[in-house]
Amino acid sequence: MRVHVVSDVHGNAEDLARAGDGADALVCLGDLVLFLDYADHSRGIFPDLFGTANADRIVELRTARRFDEARDFSRSLWEGVDRKAATLAAVRKQYTELFAAFPTPTYATYGNVDMPTLWPEYAGPGTVSPGTTVLDGERVEIGGLVFGFVGGGLRTPMNTPFEISDEEYAAKVEVLGEVDVLCSHIPPEVPDLVYDTVARRFERGSRALLDAIRRTRPRYSLFGHVHQPLAARMRIGATECVNVGHFASTGRPWVLEW
Repeated sequence: MRVHVVSDVHGNAEDLARAGDGADALVCLGDLVLFLDYADHSRGIFPDLFGTANADRIVELRTARRFDEARDFSRSLWEGVDRKAATLAAVRKQYTELFAAFPTPTYATYGNVDMPTLWPEYAGPGTVSPGTTVLDGERVEIGGLVFGFVGGGLRTPMNTPFEISDEEYAAKVEVLGEVDVLCSHIPPEVPDLVYDTVARRFERGSRALLDAIRRTRPRYSLFGHVHQPLAARMRIGATECVNVGHFASTGRPWVLEW
């Protein structure tokens, strides 16, 4: 069996359409939407609505961890704009293209910038991606191995669309039980796995994932979220922990074979 795994697609539909080539299945660990490209401030929903100069400013404030100023600045831009309508229209446009690029079969879970309430419109029978199965706090067997999926992120000052409490996240991890491959958007809470060397900050990782790895000893823990990790791979006991990469930049899936 050969499974290709991607995460942090962030609008890269062109490479996504080829990500399943040669694989028996594709696994996507979320963050399909591109709100703002921190490497190219002209790309994403935010600059489409407010221009590159304003995107430059919001990135500057967030990178400096001046989150209150960033929120105030963002709020001033949204004045007079129907934020919900504008955001939903832009996300729907991206989702139409991205979900149509998924091969069959694809198994996907949400990232912290995704909007789970919209996914039923794009994944499953009768949609643009009929071969895509969405899983969150759920298991599926692929080629004799049990894959468990946990979507979303934990709460942060960034206040991205799909952040949940530590307790709610832990409950989703707990319900999975023992799996062969533990799939999540965010990493387990290990400093080397959650530190982003370019952003120069620690992202949120999950203590519940780390506890589950130590307790249930899956073969693999696969995740994304941290775009430039200090460590992309490490072993925790019997488990190989792998950041599958920032697909938006690399355009290459991580390959799992057995």
